[in-house]
Amino acid sequence: MIRNPRSKRLLSVTLVVLGGVLMFLAPENIWIGAILFVLGIAVEIAGLVLGHRK
Repeated sequence: MIRNPRSKRLLSVTLVVLGGVLMFLAPENIWIGAILFVLGIAVEIAGLVLGHRK
């Protein structure tokens, strides 16, 4: 686990941005788009959880 708060915050912000990009760029093809969208949501949730842990 990352103990440095600055590194944790940077990783959290990076994960949230990556999740947003994945959700935004998900293609309209139903299967690939749905998989990328769910992956984007999962990455964003991981970033938020990482940012809120103390």
